[in-house]
Amino acid sequence: MSVSVNLPTVLRVHAGGTKTVEAEGATVGEALRDLEAKYPGLVGQVINDEGALHKFVNVYVNDDDVRYLSSLDTPLGPSDEISILPAVAGGAVDQSGFPGEAA
Repeated sequence: MSVSVNLPTVLRVHAGGTKTVEAEGATVGEALRDLEAKYPGLVGQVINDEGALHKFVNVYVNDDDVRYLSSLDTPLGPSDEISILPAVAGGAVDQSGFPGEAA
């Protein structure tokens, strides 16, 4: 079955700048393998060498994080949409507090 996959800006270079692409598969993993066949290099940014999702990439089916479902084995339905998002992490707060805040 075909599903839409929304790509973040950083991954669009692998898909010719396209924001949304189509993938075939009954599971998230199958759809990602299909994307790799169509757009070499894209999935290497999403899946690590052990075959799991990279730590700082989030994959959603509709509004649900696949890490809380069945990860790459999450089944897909005909109206499902996959979204790949880079995780936002990091940063540090200076010990004196936030800018403009009295210490």
